[in-house]
Amino acid sequence: MAKLYFHYSTMNAGKSTLLLQAAHNYEERGMSVMLLTAAIDSRAGAGRIGSRIGLGRDADCFDAATDLVALVASRRATQDLACVFVDEAQFLTEEQVWQLAEVADDLGVPVMCYGLRVDFRGKLFPGSAALLALADWMREVRTICTCGRKATMVVRRDDAGRVLREGAQVQVGGNETYESLCRRHWREAMADG
Repeated sequence: MAKLYFHYSTMNAGKSTLLLQAAHNYEERGMSVMLLTAAIDSRAGAGRIGSRIGLGRDADCFDAATDLVALVASRRATQDLACVFVDEAQFLTEEQVWQLAEVADDLGVPVMCYGLRVDFRGKLFPGSAALLALADWMREVRTICTCGRKATMVVRRDDAGRVLREGAQVQVGGNETYESLCRRHWREAMADG
């Protein structure tokens, strides 16, 4: 039985690297996979999944209007899909998470989603909230704070390095914008910001 998986973490934990490695493992065994990434995130290039260690692959893009069941069914009509991989899953809508559950339940194709759990304010992303509610299997991908504890939160900094407490939930950026911290150091940074 196919399942809906959610691998979640904060920034810099290696989620995209794990996705690319898992996709490679399927393909190495002669199985076809479908890779999806959020159109809003073009840091590695439009329609490309990239990791901070230099690995990358082309992928199909989704935005809030994409019907993921139709997209997967269309691909499945031309090739036998063994798995669907979704990078930047926090950018999925709640409806799209239900669509991915349908892909697993009705089309019989496993779906592995990788994404952030919370934003810089400590709030769940809509896609992540839906995945936490609906996923058959979840895994926390760990990274560490500067103190060595597990990082579960992230702060957003402005160009001058000041911690931001307000702003749009979505602002694509990398190490120059975000820093992963444990909850204690996140609380301190948000208080001092």
